[in-house]
Amino acid sequence: MAEMKDVIHMVHLDHSRKKNLSSTSLFGEATARNALQYHSSFPEYAPTPLVNLQNLAEYLGVAGFYVKDESYRFGLNAFKVLGGSYCLGKYIAELAGIDPSRLSFEKIVSKEIHAKTGTLTFVTATDGNHGRGIAWTASRLGHKSVVFMPKGSSSERLDNIRSHGSDASITDLNYDDAVRYANTCAKKYGWVMVQDTAWEGYEDIPSWIMQGYTTMALETLRQLGADKPTHIFLQAGVGAMAGAVAGFFSDYYGGSRPVITIVEPDKADCIYQSALAGDGNPRFVTGDMQTIMAGLACGEPCTIGWKILQDHADYFVSMPDHVAARGMRVLGNPTGSDPRVISGESGAATTGFVTEVLTRPALREMRDTLGLGPDSRILCFSTEGATDRENYRRIVWDGLYPSF
Repeated sequence: MAEMKDVIHMVHLDHSRKKNLSSTSLFGEATARNALQYHSSFPEYAPTPLVNLQNLAEYLGVAGFYVKDESYRFGLNAFKVLGGSYCLGKYIAELAGIDPSRLSFEKIVSKEIHAKTGTLTFVTATDGNHGRGIAWTASRLGHKSVVFMPKGSSSERLDNIRSHGSDASITDLNYDDAVRYANTCAKKYGWVMVQDTAWEGYEDIPSWIMQGYTTMALETLRQLGADKPTHIFLQAGVGAMAGAVAGFFSDYYGGSRPVITIVEPDKADCIYQSALAGDGNPRFVTGDMQTIMAGLACGEPCTIGWKILQDHADYFVSMPDHVAARGMRVLGNPTGSDPRVISGESGAATTGFVTEVLTRPALREMRDTLGLGPDSRILCFSTEGATDRENYRRIVWDGLYPSF
């Protein structure tokens, strides 16, 4: 096996000399309060736990290690429903002519609103979590959904989506082509395209999805209290979640914001490649993007997310699958009295990277570059639980990866 330093790559973007950074107000605290108010109107709402892994922090030689556990979100085992539910709510509010800031579950499901909108069909492409969030929300609000999944998607994730009444199927396309197919169907059948990937002419709905993710960030801020993190690690697929959360914390802390690092699988590292190019333009990754981190297997950056990340994230990492697998094992087998966190392949990516950097002598230079040390307080987001239980057991119990 190659040395870790040969297979984990990192690039730094220095913003100190930039004069006109992208505005983060779209994802600031005021937006997050509106999103949280909306989400808390759902009967299923409860804040997800922020887990304090103090024993792990001591083992790694840092002051604090916090993980936001999204496996409890709305009973759906992943954070993605935050974006999908807020987006559908905003869309219905605009269609019905009601004030989005006064949005609530009770109002949206009322006969009065439904009479104005009729039954809508929302369509999306997903590896699983986003599609399940759309399917669940559409069903809860009295509407329909169609979900297309890329080839190689988990049958368990497909069944989870179908359990909410969605017309869901696995295609023979990669993720980005599945997005294009969903958009073609939306235009052909008059469906509503709901995707967190933005492109020219399609920006409102992705922005609303990203704003929905700020509920997770605001909850975290309140749970942290006075314990301000020094380092935030975020995983990226298209970069929508990473952009929203980075935007929130950058807007809140301003010039004193934590160091923000973005991690991706090396087979689908479009954000890393965009940062590496250094010219501000997004870069695409093509092909099958074979990685265990299915939720991050995206080759085309969300333009809105990339604009935020290129101005408000500091480091960008491309890493192999075994790093995420280590994160799954670390979280699932806690040190001392630390709580156990069941984290899926994409959810554990950041914890895996941090533990690698802090324990591998070959990565000492990377650790020092990131400024990780005894005074560091680390914040990670476990964005999903074991959404594919067979695969989770294969990785955590047996140390085996899928054969692509």
